[in-house]
Amino acid sequence: MAASAHASSLWPHRLAVVTAGATLLLIFVGGLVTNTGSGLAVPDWPTTFGYNMFLYPWSRMVGGVLYEHSHRLIGSAVGMLTVTFAIWLWVTESRAWMRVLGVVAVLAVVAQGVLGGLRVVLLEHSLAIVHGCFAHAFLTLMVSLAVCTSAWWQTAALDEELADAKRLRTLALMTPALVYLQIVFGALLTHTGSRLDAHLIGAGVVTVAIARLAGRVLQQPAGLTKLRRPALLLVVLLAMQLSLGLGTFLWRFTPMGEATSVTLGLALETSHRVTGAAVLATSVMLALRIVRLVGLRRTAHAVTRSFSSPLGADHQVPA
Repeated sequence: MAASAHASSLWPHRLAVVTAGATLLLIFVGGLVTNTGSGLAVPDWPTTFGYNMFLYPWSRMVGGVLYEHSHRLIGSAVGMLTVTFAIWLWVTESRAWMRVLGVVAVLAVVAQGVLGGLRVVLLEHSLAIVHGCFAHAFLTLMVSLAVCTSAWWQTAALDEELADAKRLRTLALMTPALVYLQIVFGALLTHTGSRLDAHLIGAGVVTVAIARLAGRVLQQPAGLTKLRRPALLLVVLLAMQLSLGLGTFLWRFTPMGEATSVTLGLALETSHRVTGAAVLATSVMLALRIVRLVGLRRTAHAVTRSFSSPLGADHQVPA
């Protein structure tokens, strides 16, 4: 019976991880849609050339229709996964705030689908920017839910000491915010060709933030593998992202682009986009784990102080 209950409690976490992974795939395919100019390859919504979305013939999925319709199908899969996750969470999760976040995830995925549809129906280019940025916000939410439903979140040890915990927590919370802002600048650059300066400056700021965060984490005790591993992954992803960003810049903004194939440029741009999303997801995971450990330490210290009060454990200290 206990084994069955344990297996049931693992499913929300598994579903959150799968949904986050599917969202990452959706962002990649969304990049293909944008960078191939296929955003309006299918002129109607929620139907596809008059067909029910799920009944559109596979034989007609060619060219831009292949990218755009695949994007819709994967988006629908992400929506169904999110609803399934929220229902399972509502049934099995005892934390009320987690159940509320599950409902928020459902509302967010519905809103994202509507944004994508309105982009087609209204032919409003600015909605494409909002749609792209909101996708990364939804990814952030699903990664957060995956972390908070993990077994580690429930069993994190109080003896996992953190050096300079307050400063580490501040840096950990600041880094995902800076990465997300950089993604917004990237979306503006992709869709409008403007704010290259902001995107280049943002790349420098994010690089410094990640370097400082990873450096502080790697200076922590060696036993903190749940922090060290994502910190190392974050450094690797950052190196990849900077390399892809340089390649994309050379292809798009210098004469070198004319000497290379369109396929290479498409590969650079879409890889740059999805790697940026992976950087965001990893920074969020690391930040939440740091926040969790710092919170546990604060709670433990507060309890210790209350029991060491001169009034004793049986007396309440006035507020």
